[in-house]
Amino acid sequence: MKIIVGIDIGGTKCAVTFAAPQGDRFDFLDKVKEHTITDSPRQAIARFITLIRERLEKNPSWVLAAIGISCGGPLDAGRGLILAPPNLPLWDNVDIYTPLKQAFGVPVAMENDANACALAEWVYGAGKGTRNMVFLTFGTGMGAGLILGGKLYAGTNDMAGEVGHIRMAQEGPEGYGKRGSFEGFCSGGGIAKQGCMAAQRAFAQGKTVGFCAGPEDLENITAQGIAEALRQGDPWAREIYETVAEKLGMGLSILIDILNPEVIIIGSIFARQEQVLRSRMEQVIRREALSQSAAVCRICPPGLGEKIGDYAAVTVGLMKYRNP
Repeated sequence: MKIIVGIDIGGTKCAVTFAAPQGDRFDFLDKVKEHTITDSPRQAIARFITLIRERLEKNPSWVLAAIGISCGGPLDAGRGLILAPPNLPLWDNVDIYTPLKQAFGVPVAMENDANACALAEWVYGAGKGTRNMVFLTFGTGMGAGLILGGKLYAGTNDMAGEVGHIRMAQEGPEGYGKRGSFEGFCSGGGIAKQGCMAAQRAFAQGKTVGFCAGPEDLENITAQGIAEALRQGDPWAREIYETVAEKLGMGLSILIDILNPEVIIIGSIFARQEQVLRSRMEQVIRREALSQSAAVCRICPPGLGEKIGDYAAVTVGLMKYRNP
């Protein structure tokens, strides 16, 4: 049985997934999640090799066909280099292809996490059958994977789709190294920063907020805590999410006007807060985007749901296997 291994490398945790392609889906056979060895990429890669070897030895019927890797950028996917992503600053100019190819002798491919999710949704999810689609991460950060003309578009040096860097306002929360950026407003980190700013305003007025006990707790504000306060009816959390929806609509309008996609798929926070975000987001799109382009673009959460992370890296491997 041919299998694809997917390696998902995050700043805190990593996962190695074993899957067998079966027509229009994968059969997921095994998955190992561990803390990422952030301070030694050589040890981390050696650990990936060990995990794969152990599973292959335990399952002699498995025939490894390819390895796919999903990792935050910047990357040089052609040469297999990880170039010090913000969540892995010590992984600078790390060659991950060579040790994996030497260990297993199979094709290896890598994409940034947004591109990997875009491929997964295009092949198996809500983008299936389209020629032009966008996937937005909207998780810890904000990035885009672009399928244009029926192909993944990575740009000249694998930097296409870094929409989180677009400036949405002259002032605002910082994201992707820029104040008022799309990522500053529309990401888990950006929402937490907006919560901190809102809490400081509230405390200065002698008021309370539902997601922070007091000034001494400002550093502990999280997007998850703000979402919980929103569910409890906190007006400060509602104000934050109104801003998020506004800026999300503005960012989507830019993408709709420039790329004219058939679908924009938005993951993570949008998938969990769609009911809160959609109405105002759509109002902004009607106001800002070209009507002809907006009319042919649907906006939806991932068709793969919570399984998208499992599909992402193995889809990268499958595409490499099919097109070595």
